[in-house]
Amino acid sequence: MQLKIMPKKKPLSAGRVPLILLLCQMISALEVPLDPKLLEDLVQPPTITQQSPKDYIIDPRENIVIQCEAKGKPPPSFSWTRNGTHFDIDKDPLVTMKPDSGTLIINIMSEGKAETYEGVYQCTARNERGAAVSNNIVVRPSRSPLWTKEKLEPIILRNGQSLVLPCRPPIGLPPPIIFWMDNSFQRLPQSERVSQGLNGDLYFSNVLPEDTREDYICYARFNHTQTIQQKQPISVKVISAKSNRERPPTFLTPEGNASNKEELRGNVLSLECIAEGLPTPIIYWIKEDGTLPMNRTFYRNFQKTLQIIQVSEADSGNYQCIAKNALGAIHHTISVTVKAAPYWIMAPQNLVLSPGEDGALICRANGNPKPRISWLSNGVPIEIAPDDPSRKIDGDTIIFSNVQERSSAVYQCNASNEYGYLLANAFVNVLAEPPRILTSANTLYQVIANRPAFLDCAFFGSPLPTIEWFKGAKGSALGEDVYGLHENGTLEIPVAQKESTGTYTCVARNKLGMAKNEVNLEIKDPTRIIKQPEYAVVQRGNTVSFECKVKHDHTLIPTVTWLKDNCELPNDGRFTVDKDHLVVAEVSDDDGGTYTCVANTTLDSVSASAVLSVVAPTPTPAPIYDVPNPPFDLELTDQLDKSVQLSWTPGDDNNSPITKFIIEYEDAMHEAGLWHHQTEVPGTQTTAQLKLSPYVNYSFRVMAENSLGRSLPSEASEQYLTKAAEPDKNPMTVEGLGSEPDNLVITWKPLNGFESNGPGLQYKVSWRQKDGDDEWTSVVVANVSKYIVSGTPTFVPYLIKVQALNDVGFAPEPAVVMGHSGEDLPMVAPGNVHVNVVNSTLAEVHWDPVPLKSIRGHLQGYRIYYWKAQSSSKRNRRHIEKKILTFQGSKTHGMLPGLEPFSHYTLHIRVVNGKGEGPASPDRVFNTPEGVPSAPSALKIVNPTLDSLTLEWDPPSHPNGILTEYTLKYQPINSTHELGPLVDLKIPANKTRWTLKNLNFSTRYKFYFYAQTSAGSGSQITEEAVTTVDEGKMAGILPPDVGAGKAMASRQVDIATQGWFIGLMCAVALLILILLIVCFIRRNKGGKYPVKEKEDAHADPEIQPMKEDDGTFGEYSDAEDHKPLKKGSRTPSDRTVKKEDSDDSLVDYGEGVNGQFNEDGSFIGQYSGKKEKEPAEGNESSEAPSPVNAMNSFV
Repeated sequence: MQLKIMPKKKPLSAGRVPLILLLCQMISALEVPLDPKLLEDLVQPPTITQQSPKDYIIDPRENIVIQCEAKGKPPPSFSWTRNGTHFDIDKDPLVTMKPDSGTLIINIMSEGKAETYEGVYQCTARNERGAAVSNNIVVRPSRSPLWTKEKLEPIILRNGQSLVLPCRPPIGLPPPIIFWMDNSFQRLPQSERVSQGLNGDLYFSNVLPEDTREDYICYARFNHTQTIQQKQPISVKVISAKSNRERPPTFLTPEGNASNKEELRGNVLSLECIAEGLPTPIIYWIKEDGTLPMNRTFYRNFQKTLQIIQVSEADSGNYQCIAKNALGAIHHTISVTVKAAPYWIMAPQNLVLSPGEDGALICRANGNPKPRISWLSNGVPIEIAPDDPSRKIDGDTIIFSNVQERSSAVYQCNASNEYGYLLANAFVNVLAEPPRILTSANTLYQVIANRPAFLDCAFFGSPLPTIEWFKGAKGSALGEDVYGLHENGTLEIPVAQKESTGTYTCVARNKLGMAKNEVNLEIKDPTRIIKQPEYAVVQRGNTVSFECKVKHDHTLIPTVTWLKDNCELPNDGRFTVDKDHLVVAEVSDDDGGTYTCVANTTLDSVSASAVLSVVAPTPTPAPIYDVPNPPFDLELTDQLDKSVQLSWTPGDDNNSPITKFIIEYEDAMHEAGLWHHQTEVPGTQTTAQLKLSPYVNYSFRVMAENSLGRSLPSEASEQYLTKAAEPDKNPMTVEGLGSEPDNLVITWKPLNGFESNGPGLQYKVSWRQKDGDDEWTSVVVANVSKYIVSGTPTFVPYLIKVQALNDVGFAPEPAVVMGHSGEDLPMVAPGNVHVNVVNSTLAEVHWDPVPLKSIRGHLQGYRIYYWKAQSSSKRNRRHIEKKILTFQGSKTHGMLPGLEPFSHYTLHIRVVNGKGEGPASPDRVFNTPEGVPSAPSALKIVNPTLDSLTLEWDPPSHPNGILTEYTLKYQPINSTHELGPLVDLKIPANKTRWTLKNLNFSTRYKFYFYAQTSAGSGSQITEEAVTTVDEGKMAGILPPDVGAGKAMASRQVDIATQGWFIGLMCAVALLILILLIVCFIRRNKGGKYPVKEKEDAHADPEIQPMKEDDGTFGEYSDAEDHKPLKKGSRTPSDRTVKKEDSDDSLVDYGEGVNGQFNEDGSFIGQYSGKKEKEPAEGNESSEAPSPVNAMNSFV
């Protein structure tokens, strides 16, 4: 940093007058230059240099470190407050402060809890010049709580319905990151149809059968403690429907047509809209009365989330999300308000003043709402701080006038509103210091002639010094006609000439003293290119040269660099550079371009360029390119025991130079007809010295290779048989394993004929016990790969070696390997077997290991045999196939999963080695505790009457314990689709039939039935039934609804209770009575009225007999009466039921139906009229009464 000076130059009078820079008193801040020597001597108030964040979340598993570092002269002392009161660290043995620092270290690793030290901390750094304070540091330990235990029922719903899987993670600090995975820790795929919301819930716009799974798991990752918590898995089952009724979009979140959102300036604004519908809706976003900001707007989560980064007040307004599919569109308006925590417009800066000077501290901040500005002095509110006559407060400004040394202090500016605060420290340091020049003495400046020269004179003093520049020993003053002076004391020579060379002196003065410094200036000749490269046109394949001659100052060393098209020259040997030239050989089309010569010195740089154009040469006949012809005239010379020289004559290269020769050999003695690679030599070489192996009948051939490929092989050379020698290597892969308890089988990989080095190949096999003192036992065997040693002890380690030999001699000493003689079955069973039953389906087994000597082989592990021997509920023995679990290695415990509750188990354990199993341990028996039962096997309702229903059921197929009782819950469903009060009834466990009496007639009931053991309640089965209307009409029974779904009542209205219908029936009855009287009179007169025939010919469909299979009326019964209610249809909170259209239900005969009559008053069509919407989440559950039946009953 440099001393800030008024941004003005002192006006100089005409002529050669002394050039003096007057540094006037200022209001702006003066910063002390960061010169180490200067800082050692200057007194300075404290400045906070490092502190912990305002919101400091700590890891409770580690020591707490609250940072507070400060600088000052003299070095500051530190103190702390906690929750507004003094924090005496000496009284707490767990709290220490770092030496020469204010940083606190709280040792909670050895003892103590992080929660004990939760609170608001503030650090104060103090010396004789004032006190600086840190921010309020709120220390809180991070938290990663577990999910609360909850019982999650399986969710069953129909294909096409919407679904929201709640996550509701535990409240942690900081908040966790939410994601959904399955049991295999694989992320669940998401799409426009299925996606995760900002709150962590998983939304399905519509479900498909493939959404069925039992492991929807919400995970919460707490990054601060590196832990992940898991919610209980959620089971979802989607039932396929024959027809998926399409529907327009509706919003799953947010609710309603409008909502509000508030965000802070600078944060990320996230707006979310998730809709359901079929087909899947698409989301669009717009901003009302405006456009979305470019480069700051991003769409996430398949367009369902709109994000705007670095949000500002200008982003406030109404945002609209639109959900659209083929059946319609809906929109939701989000009103966004952007608030702002305080932010700086002008933070206060440190002031360095001399006695008697004036200055000011300015603190300006903005925010929404407007922040309040308050001042503190040395950490104390300025209203109660010691009075200072040189200080005057004017809102966001403190004005200082005629300051003295006692005016030195540290001031704190606090700008705060409801969303946060800013705290800044700024000191006022009143110093009386003589001038000091900070530029190094005798600094040498080198400048190119005719360019500006700048000579530095960094200075400091209080009061601010004046600066003068002089040139030469005689002290001639510098005038403004040639020179200029900058506010930081730098002297500028606008156009430096040779005569500008010399010594310059900078003098700084104030009322406390004077300082001066000398610097030197040298003027250098500029670098010039006196011979520039010239434009060239060259034929392809020729050579071109560019010249570049440079003239420079003799004291400077230039470097010359060549560029092609402003890039480095290609790394190609065709480009050569000497002192003054660039030469390009064998020019190609790619070499065309601009070539630039750049001459650099430490002070300047110059360049010159020329263009190279490449043209085609005079046409010549195109050569024929091909692979080389094969070499010939192969000759063997210098034939020695282990080497020979091979020479040959190359074939024609076919216009492509030969790059290499490949030499191959054939061993006619061991592998006749098979050629092997011997070596390769460069294409310029026609001889090769070849290394040979003993006892091989060699033949050689040579192939040539160029850029187009490899030639055919040459003719084979004459044969050359090398002399035999002892083997130079031993067999590989030597092993020792026993096939029987009393033998040792030694195997190895034999040498091939090429490796034998001579005739009579054999092997010397040697062995001895590893832990004994016996000598090696050896045997020589023929060229085989196995030898069996008999009569060995069982499973004893042996040292083994196999050495090759032939008629000439032995191979080198072989390596020793270790093997084992044969294994035998283990002798001892595991002991101290005990079982710990963990729960009704899991048990933990412990055992003592078998001594290694008793294993008699390589330990493979332990094998547990267990079986269910007896049912605890019925106490009748039945044999079940034994189950086996193997635990690898030397484990001494293991878990048995998948046990049946309330069962009697037996187990034993065997140790396993490479030979097999050892004896079994004594049987251990254990019982698993009771579990919850499965649902009752069947539930049916028989014998419905006017006020009673009889329930029959079969017990659970898996009671998992002793049944204690059954629970029956039921509730009526009235004609307005509301669920009535729920009745809870306990039934003894020995019952399989129960009759409910005193029920309402013609009423639909919903039943929930489940069994219980001492472990709890099992899964429930549901059923619906209707009490009868009269003797001629019975209640229909719907099939059971598997799972917990919403109940749906029938929308049918009892038409017999409607006033208009009663009137109609009275009129019809009167007409019938009149007809009967007329008929009676005619019959008495001998006439015949064919009523019976007409009734048989035109039978009323409403009085057809009931179907025997389902108990409904004729062919007019509602087809959907027999469909199960959809799962998830009951709404327990408000006892209401949704509605949806139905195309195949019977017409309702209630109020609002527009019945039609002929002109004579007869009813037109018993089922004509307007259809009403039916429940969306269920089916018709009762039938409309037949008008004819109702009429008959009335008559």
